[in-house]
Amino acid sequence: MISGFKNAVRNNLKNAYGWKTPRRIVVFSVDDYGNVRLDGSKAREALDHAGLKILSRFDAFDTLETREDLEMLYAALSSVKDKNGRHAIFTPFAVPCNIDFEKMAVENYSAYRYEDLPVTYEKLTERDSKAYSGAWHLWKEGIANGLMHPQFHGREHINLKVFEEKLAFRDPELMACLANRSYTSISTSGYSTIDSTAAFKFWDLGENDRFINIIKTGLDAFEHVFGYRADHFRAPGGGESSAIHGYLKEGGIATIDKALIEHEHIGQGQYRNRLYYTGKKENGLRFGVRNVVFEPTDKRNFDWGRFTLKQIESAFRWKRPAIISSHRVNYCGHLSPANRLAGISQLKSLLKAIVHKWPDIEFMSSAELMTLVDSR
Repeated sequence: MISGFKNAVRNNLKNAYGWKTPRRIVVFSVDDYGNVRLDGSKAREALDHAGLKILSRFDAFDTLETREDLEMLYAALSSVKDKNGRHAIFTPFAVPCNIDFEKMAVENYSAYRYEDLPVTYEKLTERDSKAYSGAWHLWKEGIANGLMHPQFHGREHINLKVFEEKLAFRDPELMACLANRSYTSISTSGYSTIDSTAAFKFWDLGENDRFINIIKTGLDAFEHVFGYRADHFRAPGGGESSAIHGYLKEGGIATIDKALIEHEHIGQGQYRNRLYYTGKKENGLRFGVRNVVFEPTDKRNFDWGRFTLKQIESAFRWKRPAIISSHRVNYCGHLSPANRLAGISQLKSLLKAIVHKWPDIEFMSSAELMTLVDSR
């Protein structure tokens, strides 16, 4: 009962601020698409043998989306229709680039190198055609058919400060990852304020100057890869400084996802709290806050479908759009088909429950929602 009360209070508090609408709008914002974290089962076995531990479900299951991952996801999204006859749509916050493992190996790991996502798919198709043949074509098909509308999740899902420092002294964990075309199970970054996969986290505030080039080249790569300019940003691993917001705006970003209460790092381990809400505007940018969580393969011994529906219900009670936060790992089956089946089955059940409970529901991408927010 206490836990239920706490959840109810939390659901109401996070909807106390923000843009209002009488329309029942649902947006799925899903992080980590396009990212190579774990190459496959052989890589995971090799990393286990090298002593790299599985620290989270991401280390265990998170792989670049395969053809079957996308086919099953599209089937789930297409299984329902909203009041306008539209199926559900994902806004995948995606990276357009990954580590160029082969080039780094040829150069004896002398420097960091990266490649565009279609090149990654070409290489994986050559090595594992059963899983990846046709996957990039499916990506483009999903965008064309309105099942996916990707947005910018950074150039790559790697903190380059940590990566390059570990590379310089041949850190055993990093070298094991590179040898197995992966970047996962890194036990420590060496910094209390930085996660090894959080691209825009830092220790000293001046380190943000380096992100100017990463943002510019990343946004250009996104346009090249996905065919249009991104206008919505979610930092991979979160935690970016407002110091880089101007760089993002210059690159074409109009919306940034933040937490309701953001603990913003201002350097040297010092933080300040900032309030954000969907529709907030600041320095020519607008902000979005995800107010619903759906992580069906995160085992917490409760019913994710029921939990997520309660959050959606709270959002609608406050006349807010329901912006659902999720991660690709829930829908990955390359290493564990059971993981994918669990995630997509629960997604399908959630979608059916949504359209049943609210026949006037409207599914939108994040771009469509923010266009609507701007129009009022």
